[in-house]
This record gives sequence, structure tokens and C-alpha cells, in this order.
Amino acid sequence: NGLGGGGGGGAPAYLLRSPHEGLAPSGLAGGVISLVQGEYEYYHYLQPTGTGRTDKYDDNGWGCAYRSLQSIISWFRLQRYTSHPNPSHYQIQKTLVDHCGQEADGLLGKRTWLGSQDLGFYLEHALGVQCRFLSCASGHDVAANARQLAHHFESQGTPVMIGGGELAFTLLGVDFNERTGEARFLIMDPHYVGPDELSQIRPKWVGWKSQDSTTHLGTKLFQQGELYNLCLPQRPSCV
Repeated sequence: NGLGGGGGGGAPAYLLRSPHEGLAPSGLAGGVISLVQGEYEYYHYLQPTGTGRTDKYDDNGWGCAYRSLQSIISWFRLQRYTSHPNPSHYQIQKTLVDHCGQEADGLLGKRTWLGSQDLGFYLEHALGVQCRFLSCASGHDVAANARQLAHHFESQGTPVMIGGGELAFTLLGVDFNERTGEARFLIMDPHYVGPDELSQIRPKWVGWKSQDSTTHLGTKLFQQGELYNLCLPQRPSCV
């Protein structure tokens, strides 16, 4: 099918692993850094989709949340919580339709955006992973929750998906100054369309950002008046 069938097997060699390592500091004075714990892979637009594929897959403009989900799944796989292979966009959609109550007409085989709740449904069904959700009425509320996000990285250490407006991002950490309330966010941006080379990616596409940093659309990272929903995967407690 057009959205990639995918098969079994390991991750392809082109994938960058933990590209945030070695980044320069955020520049925030007096902050405490809380980061993702453990390795993950960087998934973004125009990479192949599914496991065992080598052809580029064009999800430019709609597939950002799928790529964020693939990065999150890679974290659970590399931490050996699961052997779940990297799903294709179509496999993600089919799981949501077959097992999570989504309507096939609006999703299956379509270029349909996913939200943070969709990622939570998929992770719970496919990996048995529970997720917490954080709803923010505006971009300023995301920054106001920096303390809670820092606690997530300290206690769970999993990558976080942020969905708001037309965009989805993967959050890898926060640098939080408790005294001033200021924060910087370590963002891994799935909207990148170039080669998997660190020199091309850092710090624009994987790097420290403020809430007012500019996205590839020219908008602020966290906009006033835009609703943001965050999916915070929890470590399996039985392992």
C-alpha cells in the first residue's frame, strides 16, 4: 500500500542515534537540566517508513506525529522493554482502527494527522505502555509546566510527544531555573527533510529552544492561544 507495509528486522544503518549528545548548553543561566535517559533513534519526514524499507516515504506536511511515535518506540526497543519493530504509517493507522476504536474512513490509508491521544492508544495496545497526558490551554502553559516536565525526565526518562496546532515535536529534556521560572526545551523536530547528518541537523532541528523560538513555518514554538497536548510515556513498572 501507499503508506508502507513494513516487515520485521532491526533498524537501518542511516538512522541517527541520540543526536542530542554533544550539543552546546542551552544558554539559560542557573538552570537544572533534566534529560531523556537512554538511547533513541531520530525519525523525521521523508525517511523510509516501516522496517526493512529503503525507499523514501513522502509524509511531508502530515506525518510529524507518526515520526515522533517511531522515535518513542525506538526508545522502548533500545532499552529492551520491547522487541516491537518500527511500524509504518499504515501499520500505525491499522492498529488504531482495528484495536483503538478509530474510524477507518477518516484514517486508514489517508494522510491524516495524529494527536497525542492517538500515540497513547497505540503505545498502550502495541507495547503495553501507559501514558500520562498534559493539556495546556496555550503555549505559555507549556513553559509554566517546565517543573512537571523536569520531574518526568527525572522519574521516567522517556521522550515526550508535543502536539499543538499543525505541528508535533519530540521533547528530549528541559533546562529549568526554579528561581526565575525560565526554561529551555530540548526539541527533536520531525519536520526535517534533509540527510541524516549531524552537521545539517544540529542545532536547528535537534537543539535547545525557548518558547519563542521560531519553527520551520515561521511561528513561535509554543504559541499564545494555541492548545497543546503532551503525551508522557511511562516506564513499565514490572521491569
